[in-house]
Order: sequence, then C-alpha cells, then structure tokens
Amino acid sequence: MTETFTPEFVEWPKTKRLFRTIVVTEKLDGTNAAIHVSPDGQVAAQSRNRLITPDSDNYGFAGWVQRNAGDLAYILGPGVHFGEWWGAGIQRRYGMESKRFSLFNTDRWFKVSPDDPHGLDSMATRAGFTALLDDIGAVPVLYQGTFSEQAITDALHDLSTFGSKAAKGFMNPEGVCVYHTQTRNVFKITLDNQDAGKWEAAA
Repeated sequence: MTETFTPEFVEWPKTKRLFRTIVVTEKLDGTNAAIHVSPDGQVAAQSRNRLITPDSDNYGFAGWVQRNAGDLAYILGPGVHFGEWWGAGIQRRYGMESKRFSLFNTDRWFKVSPDDPHGLDSMATRAGFTALLDDIGAVPVLYQGTFSEQAITDALHDLSTFGSKAAKGFMNPEGVCVYHTQTRNVFKITLDNQDAGKWEAAA
C-alpha cells in the first residue's frame, strides 16, 4: 500500500530590495585571513581553509598575530575579524617590502575611532602601539551609498586609471568588492579579461 504523500510547507524567502546601501571597496590580491578574539582576550589566527599557528603558518600571518596578540585584542575586541593579508611576497606584492592586514568590515573599523579619519591614530598614541598602525587598517572604501552600477563602474575606472588606493603608485590593482548591506552578500568584479569588457563597454 502506497503511503499518502504529505508535503511540508516551504516558505518563499522575503525578496530583498536591490536599491539599498552598498559599500564598494578595493579588492586586494593577497591571502584571506582572520583573527579570532575570545571574550577574555585570547587570540588565534586562521587562513581561508584552516586554523594556523606560527609552526604551521600562511605567509607569516599567524606569527604576526601572535607577536601582536595583546594589541590586536585591544584594537579589535571579541569576535572573528576577516580581512586580507597582503604585500611583500604574496600574490601581486604591490611593490611593498612589508605585509599588512586590511579588514573587510570597514564600518566596524572606522567606528573604533569615529573622530579620526585614519582609524586609530589617537587611541594608538594613548595606548602606546603606534607601530602596529603601519600593519593594520581597512580595505579602501571607493563608494558608499545607494546601489548604483555607475558608481561601481566609476570605481573600477579610477582604479584602472590611477592605480591602487591601498598601495599608492601600484598600477595593477585587482578590482573591487561590492558589499550589499541588506543581503549581506559580497560580490567581486576584477580588472582582468573576465570582467573588464563589461564595465569598459558601459563607460
């Protein structure tokens, strides 16, 4: 005897609105990384695929996190903080002799010190870790406002014409990331042959 089919109701998710705030940032060509900070100030590091340590590292990121653990816990606070570890010896290298960690969450970063356009200069001076400011920051914001294809096109054009905003004078930037605040999704557009034709044709 065949059992009666009793389907379960499946709700269609609420449709998100496209014309909401987006944040367009420079896409850096390094290696994906994150810093874990526990509520009691313990610090750990990860790469895109795994937790890492100075003994099993990824371009020296875990070693850098360990050496600066106390300051990073103070700066970032509890949570998992994602960003790009980039610069010397990694991917495009950007003509740099050192490495930097640039956080993806630009809103969180700049709210740490809202009166300081550079992020943490004032707080760092008081706390005594100004040297770390050469190694940490946020990815450059190229546009923040209502969704606009033209704004994305303009950001790509500026990068292509004037070079990287993160590494002044470097004329081969990778592209942009577009964070849509309502959907909380990130989209990338690169300045290679895969995407270039679309924005050049629209320019």
